[in-house]
Amino acid sequence: MELRHLRYFVAVAETGGLTTAAKQRLHTAQPSLSRQIRELETEVGVQLLIRSARGIELTAAGLAFLDHARDALAQAEAATEAARRSADPAKPIFALGFLTGQEMVWLPEAMNLLRDELPKIQVTVLSQYSPLLAEALTRGKLDLAFMRAEPEMPGLTYRVVAEEHLVVVFPSDHRLASLEEIDPREFAGESFITASSTAPTVKAFIDKFMSRSGLDIHPAHEVDNLTMAFSMVASMRGVMLLPAYAENFLPASVISRPLAGDQPLIDLVIGYSKNNTSQTLRLFLSRIDDLISRSRKGGRGLKVRIGERKIGENDKIITGNLRRSDPGALVRG
Repeated sequence: MELRHLRYFVAVAETGGLTTAAKQRLHTAQPSLSRQIRELETEVGVQLLIRSARGIELTAAGLAFLDHARDALAQAEAATEAARRSADPAKPIFALGFLTGQEMVWLPEAMNLLRDELPKIQVTVLSQYSPLLAEALTRGKLDLAFMRAEPEMPGLTYRVVAEEHLVVVFPSDHRLASLEEIDPREFAGESFITASSTAPTVKAFIDKFMSRSGLDIHPAHEVDNLTMAFSMVASMRGVMLLPAYAENFLPASVISRPLAGDQPLIDLVIGYSKNNTSQTLRLFLSRIDDLISRSRKGGRGLKVRIGERKIGENDKIITGNLRRSDPGALVRG
């Protein structure tokens, strides 16, 4: 059994479709992917996937196989990364990941925190979607990432570093532009745009807020990234909810307003593997209070706190709680 087969199977299982997995995750042709899956099922001896009206679904055997396939891929990636790092033991690598856009604020803070160690280590940086950052942490490609907490990654530990509120985004000449804050009931009759499954935590958070608000609004479009979001908002004259980081990237054709009433807050966390034994990671975590303090002094936190949470646990241990008066510009999430 080849790792390629496992990688293809996991991609199909996680995306729910052969075409989506082929184009977005594997960058291969769909017929080739189908052939690889058939080869895997032949080798395993049971059917792992079935087609349904909702797309591709896992059989009972496929569900049982999925966790082991993920573990095997993670072990292979970790082994590869360990071998690469050991090839240059004199200067260890510390790999940082950022939810795209968060590096604007948090990379300088992280480098300042590690300033005494920089002559002795090599720092690499990856900017990516949160689910892909979680995978990279699990596979040993990253040591630490500023991201959203991903619930399907039990091997990761998260520490909450900030909370962001949602803002309403719409065309600059929209009827809502005259309002200082937006009541969610104003969304009625508008073309509502939301995040796609590329940002599952944000999507679920927005869906929950809309449901809690009692609004029966069905999204007209889903978008994968900020560029696509702003283009759709401007061209379709739609409205959208986004974490406040988006205000740092608004084009002239799009503006934002805060929500009226209670502000829903979404966590920004640092994530890391509980099995990572990196001395630099331990040092970084021991200085996390300094990072939060500098962020507060620089006016970069919406509502900053320090806490730790492992996936599956409901409670957060909060050892600090800081607020800012300017609700407008915490960087992206």
